[in-house]
Amino acid sequence: MAFVGKRHVLLVGLLLYAVQVTTADSWPGAVIKEVFSESREHFVRVVPGDSVGDTWGFAGAKKGKYAVAEVYRRDKNRSYLFVREIRLLNPVAPVEFFVSNHGHLVTLDNWHNVGYGKVVSLYGPDGNLVRSYELGDLFSSKEIEDFPRSVSSIRWHDGPAYIRQDQKTLMIQIKPNDGGTLVFGLDAGDYKYCEYQSASYRCRNANADRQWLPNAKMSLKD
Repeated sequence: MAFVGKRHVLLVGLLLYAVQVTTADSWPGAVIKEVFSESREHFVRVVPGDSVGDTWGFAGAKKGKYAVAEVYRRDKNRSYLFVREIRLLNPVAPVEFFVSNHGHLVTLDNWHNVGYGKVVSLYGPDGNLVRSYELGDLFSSKEIEDFPRSVSSIRWHDGPAYIRQDQKTLMIQIKPNDGGTLVFGLDAGDYKYCEYQSASYRCRNANADRQWLPNAKMSLKD
């Protein structure tokens, strides 16, 4: 009976450990990162901020400067010239960011806070904010509840995000199993969400007043 008891305790311990592993978060400190456009005509260097107190779950922590993007453009002599600095909406740093051949900048998610705050922010070639989105702007509360979660993040997309070959749109894969994808227009910040519904690939370009149409008939909408 003692042996059975010990085995029971061991199994319970393993189960508790598994739960901790699936819900725990471990993030390295935010560091300076650079990204080039496909043409290599532009690159962006993001310097992390230190406003940890403005992130979800860190109430009472230090508040300070937000992340900054330094934008550079390739010159005729093949060196890169500093163009401008953009104050980002990320308290610490975006998880990913992208720059188009035309100089558009898109930031995705927040350090240590995937799914919280401004999850997608689009900036024009002039450095001005075009549009930013929180999860509630893109999905219903029920859809957000169904996304996998960890201690500090909502895992709302599962797959690659990238600027498409047209250099005018950004695609984010949301749910690979049903083809769920978000496409954002870089110029106006509009979007559409598409997924398979009963073997038909249908899209919507709004969250509140939803109208699902075949992909070819659903345009991006501001």
